[in-house]
Amino acid sequence: MRLISLDVLRGLTVAGMILVNSAAAMKYGAEASVAPILLHVSWDGLTLADLVFPGFLTMVGIAIPFSMRDAKLDSAQRRHILGRTGRLLLLGFILSNLYWFTSFASGDWRLFGVLQRIGLVYCACALLFLLAGPRARLIVAAAILALYWPLALLPSLDGLATDIWARGHNFVASVDRLLLGNHLYVKGPEGYDPEGILGTLPAIAQGLIGVAIGELLIRRQGPAARQLAVIGAAMLVAGSGWSLTFPIVKDIWSSSFVLVTSGITVLALALLHHWLDREGRKPGMAATAMLAFGANAIAAYTLHQVTAGVVTWDLLLLPFRALREALGDPVASLIPILLYTLLIWGAMEWLRRKGWIIKI
Repeated sequence: MRLISLDVLRGLTVAGMILVNSAAAMKYGAEASVAPILLHVSWDGLTLADLVFPGFLTMVGIAIPFSMRDAKLDSAQRRHILGRTGRLLLLGFILSNLYWFTSFASGDWRLFGVLQRIGLVYCACALLFLLAGPRARLIVAAAILALYWPLALLPSLDGLATDIWARGHNFVASVDRLLLGNHLYVKGPEGYDPEGILGTLPAIAQGLIGVAIGELLIRRQGPAARQLAVIGAAMLVAGSGWSLTFPIVKDIWSSSFVLVTSGITVLALALLHHWLDREGRKPGMAATAMLAFGANAIAAYTLHQVTAGVVTWDLLLLPFRALREALGDPVASLIPILLYTLLIWGAMEWLRRKGWIIKI
């Protein structure tokens, strides 16, 4: 059983990752004033850029019931889960440290990263899917989100004044500073890693929410768009209310951030499910284009990471430089970004047409 909406939404999140990373490259590599919505917020708040990674993690969870419906936790399945996790961790470590591998003098290596978090979330959710029932998994997810709030408010371990509204001034960030030393993404006395140690816990809760959505789709009797929309809206409202006291912060994966981004992802899935999964419905051109990214999501992300500098090559910057005065930076900077994204898409579309799925 395969729902086109799942592959399309996964493809959209991958395309979104490439888009926002390329926007950051244009800002810092080409000194372009890109649209703020394409850049991550400094600390609390939410932009389009902050939605794509949690959206992908939710999709990781949703896919588990579909791929492991008949699986049992025997030695072969354990080896499969742990082997895939190990490969994601290794590939993630390599991609997180490409600059360090080229020059050890460039700084310190980084332990965590995007693929490492995906691997850890996949491992925890897959094992819990086989070990626990749906109600138990939801209790685990709720407990993580509820307990993460007071945990984040504990005094910092290194004596930095605790203020959840100030960047890096919290217990979660201090654990990263204490245990990871200089091997962080954000350096300095207020440093931390946005894919760090404790933040992995609410990310697992986000994956478990995805698992519950996947089970709902499998059990459904007919279209589930309305039910998905209600669930998504409920999470969005709950997370928005919670954010008044526990702010929406991607960098520590706050509980309100989990609920808001999960809600938005499920609402998007409801829309796509209604649009694409109706019997006899064929995906249009736009949906089919996203299938290329969705079918080879990790491959697309990996290719993007090793070619990220291409977006600031002089060749791709030619139309930006020619049109920035007439169109303004926010619009003109989209041209090299879209050209680069099209190059990655072309490679993934070629794989799709060949019927090749690269699995990690």
